[in-house]
This record gives sequence, C-alpha cells and structure tokens, in this order.
Amino acid sequence: MLNRRNFVALSSAALGAAAFPTLARASGEKLRLGLIGTGMRGQVLLKELLRRDDVEVAALCDIEPIMLGRALAMVERYKKARPQTYGETGDAFAYRKLLDQKGLDGVIIATPWELHAQMAIDAMNAKVAVGCEVVAGVTLQDHWDVLRTQQRTGTPYMLLENVCYRRDVMAVLQMVRAGLFGEIVHLQGGYQHDLRAVKFNSGDPAKPYGGGVEFGAKGWSEARWRTEHSLKRNGELYPSHGIGPCAMAVNIHRGNRFTHINSFASKARGLQDYVGRKMGAKEHPNAKLGYKLGDVVTTTLACENGETILLQHDTSLPRPYSLGFRVQGTDGIWMDVNHSIHIEGKSKPHEWEDFQAYQDRYEHPLWKKYAKTAEGAGHGGMDFFVVHAFVEALKANAPMPIDIYDAVAWSAITPLSEQSIAEGFRTLAFPDFTEGQWKSRKPIFAFDDRY
Repeated sequence: MLNRRNFVALSSAALGAAAFPTLARASGEKLRLGLIGTGMRGQVLLKELLRRDDVEVAALCDIEPIMLGRALAMVERYKKARPQTYGETGDAFAYRKLLDQKGLDGVIIATPWELHAQMAIDAMNAKVAVGCEVVAGVTLQDHWDVLRTQQRTGTPYMLLENVCYRRDVMAVLQMVRAGLFGEIVHLQGGYQHDLRAVKFNSGDPAKPYGGGVEFGAKGWSEARWRTEHSLKRNGELYPSHGIGPCAMAVNIHRGNRFTHINSFASKARGLQDYVGRKMGAKEHPNAKLGYKLGDVVTTTLACENGETILLQHDTSLPRPYSLGFRVQGTDGIWMDVNHSIHIEGKSKPHEWEDFQAYQDRYEHPLWKKYAKTAEGAGHGGMDFFVVHAFVEALKANAPMPIDIYDAVAWSAITPLSEQSIAEGFRTLAFPDFTEGQWKSRKPIFAFDDRY
C-alpha cells in the first residue's frame, strides 16, 4: 500500500471549474474504472468489480508488489483483461499516472486514511469520478479542501460507506419512513470491534490479521499504518459505520443537519495490555509506548430537528463485534445488539419482540431484488450494494446516493471529536458544509430498487 512516510503534500494542478461531462457511453459499453490501493480492502472491492459485466477494470495502482500481484491474480481468475498497472517502482505518486489514463470513467480509492483526501482531490481535478473508502480526510481542513474541489469541478464523489446497505439497517430505514417508530427522538451507533490483532501484525504476508506485536515499518497490512493513529490521536477515529445509517434515518443534509458535537475518551489501556500481557511480550518496546486513543470514545451529536445521536468507538478491548445501533421514537425502539424491537400498542408492555418478522415484512426493495446476487460479497453482502450504487449512479449520470456532503460531514466527526477531547470535552458547533442547502435538499438514498 502507499506509505504516508513517502507522501508529501503537493498542490494539485489548477483546473477550470467546468462541470463533469456526461458519460457518453454507447448502449452496453462498459464503465472503465481504476483502483488505487490493492491491499486487503482493495481486493474485496476489486472482487465486486470483477463480478460485474458492465465494468472493465482498466487500471490498478499499489506500491506493495505482493498486494498488486494478488490483485492481478484475481483478475486472471475471473478471466478478465489484464489492467494497466502502476506503482511497481514504489513511487508514492504513481496513482497520478493512473489518473492520466485515457478514457477512465472513475476510480475507487482504497488506501490508508491519510492518503484519501489528496488522491480524491487529484482525481476530481482530473475529472475522474471518485468512489472513496472511508474516511474523506484526516484534518478538518482536508474535508473543506475535498468539498471545495468537488464543488469547483463538479466531479462525482461517493463515500463507499457500506453499512448504510446492511440488510437489517435498510429494513429499519423502511420502518422509519413508514412511521412505525413515530417521531424519531434518539439514535445510537458506533464502531465496536476488537482490532488488536489488526493493529499488531509482525510482517507475515500469510497472516494479514494477527501474529506478533509489531506495527509501522515492521508490521504488515493495516498494522503498517492504522496503529499509528491509535498511538498519536485521541478521538472518534472511525465514525461513518455508526453515523451513516443514523444520518440517513433523520435526513441529515436533507431537511436536517448536525448542529453540535462533543466527545469524551476513557483512559487508554487496551493496546499496551495486549502487547505486554496477552502476547507475553512485556519487555517489547511496543508495550512501553503511550497510546493516546482512549479505549472507549463516546461522541454525542445534536441535530437541527431536535434528535440526539450517540456514537461509540471501541477497538482496543476484548469484545464481540457490534455496531450498537439503536433507533428510538415516540412509538417504539429497535436495537441491533439483541436483534429486538418494541412497538407500543403492538408489543407486549415492557417486553422485547424478536426483530426477524419485522425485517421480513419491511425488507428493502434492494435486498428483495439483489439478495441472491449479493451472496458471497464482503461484509454479508453489503460490499456488493455499495459498489453497485457507485457504478449504477455513474452509468445513469445520477446524484451519488451517499454524496460529498455526507462524506465530509460524517468523516469530519473525527477531527471535531479530537478537538473536543483536547479542549476538555468541550461542546463545539458543527460546521454546516452545505452552507444552508440542507433546508431545501430532498432525501434520495434508497428510495427505490435501483441503488
């Protein structure tokens, strides 16, 4: 993968502000897409591109030879044409040569977080549509820069936030829109996922998750870059999985907006304990580092229409996986951790019902239409839907269902949470990235069975 240590900030070439041109593809002609970053996540997305008959994977870029080789092997297994490759020489800016490739319709960015903003800016300046993995940027300024570039160039940008397409989440969205919960009052979500074996990995390509206690230059896969964030930063580092479905449920940027944010962080003990005790390496230098990321970070957002949203980031302690979703209104509540629901007047007083019957009844049309196609896709099928949405929106020259405003606002929770914690858990005003447009913009996400 591209290495941040070799990456220096360079200003993008100034291009005109012309709108993104309509894709003038003949009927049946394939979209030509590139992929920047062919690591573990990139390969998951590549699989979904290769499964499609309407996409040609025209270019791949990565400076890690093993990962690029694995990606090319995937292309061969699917019996697709070999794409042009970039990055073999280790040039951290090789992706710019990919963006110069003639006839490229779009690019998917699946590199380490700190590279996303500049890569997306360069792609939009080159008039190449962007499907960007979370997050949109690292600093608050990154988010404004990405937004201003999209506004100036008109180039399509979609955040590839797949949890918005989770099967139960989409059924709950249907229920919210049908008024089953009454007026929505409070929501919860988060990223609650034991990542200790991801953050420490001793350079064994055969063990992409787990094995040893190294990270950074001595590590492998995500441990090469992701652990540095836990070492140096303290905040809600991965907000979009939790906030995305909550934001869609209360129409953020479509008649509603975030107004305030504050965050609290617990003490940081989990990663040091993992290295020093769980792995039996008390004398290892990595057991003596001062990891800044609080083991549990709790963030609260207030919304213009009166709702509150609570997020929790919890990746350094032993726990089963859960995103901790909760949707609560004047007529009832749903929680994913116990797969249960309570609807006043339908459920027995003070008792939970199993959610399955409701999920079946309110199954979203997308899942009804594509459940079979999505079988075998990553993250329980969600990765099919997010790639499908990006591709279909591009083909239709339609607005991206998770658009630039969603991308920057959901992702900006991270630097804002860092600021809140650093300033004594202070409540901050949340930037209005739409600059007032939220009042008139209409919801578009998942209103039919297209994408």
